[in-house]
Amino acid sequence: MTGSDMGVFFRSRRYCIAALLLGAVLGLSHAQTTAQRTVLVLGDSLSAEYGLARGTGWVTLLEQRLAKEKPGTRVVNASISGETTFGGRSRLAALLAQHKPTHVILELGGNDALRGLSLDATRANLEWMTQQSKKAGARVLLLGMQMPPNYGADYAKRFEGLYAQVARAEKVGLVPFFLKGVADGADPTRLFQPDRIHPTTEAQPLMLDNVWPELKKIL
Repeated sequence: MTGSDMGVFFRSRRYCIAALLLGAVLGLSHAQTTAQRTVLVLGDSLSAEYGLARGTGWVTLLEQRLAKEKPGTRVVNASISGETTFGGRSRLAALLAQHKPTHVILELGGNDALRGLSLDATRANLEWMTQQSKKAGARVLLLGMQMPPNYGADYAKRFEGLYAQVARAEKVGLVPFFLKGVADGADPTRLFQPDRIHPTTEAQPLMLDNVWPELKKIL
């Protein structure tokens, strides 16, 4: 091998080593980014598998879908049956500190309305939780809800609108109606448990399908 050939050989070897090292660094960086993706779900009974067999709720179905489409993503379900925006607000800081989520799904407000709580307070709580999640470095997705007609047209319209107001003001994602295709069908009781408040196991995939397109945009 001539001196010229030797020079080419060593230069090529250096380039190969550099490429391998760069690939390893990029691969590690990607793996770290993927492993660090954590989705925190803060909701009420609709997300806490109320009346359902464990592991059949929409949050578990989300975890299974993410395992296939976004491997390495961790899902933390911090939902509690009966939770209000006041309760979620009181728990959020500790959850953010403990889990350090990259994404937060807020599914709260329905119990506020059922209990006749102030809509202004509900909106303020959702705004505060959204702001705190963003300050912690998380992207936020709001799951909007609607009230039955018997609550009055004006109240129902104002309640539905507060989710869009928060989403616009804070520039975060929004699912306009979390129970679309579940509560607004031809037979609105078909996909609900006997209490007519909590969706059945059959409804859970539909609920996930309502969330997934908007969540996918921010993942």
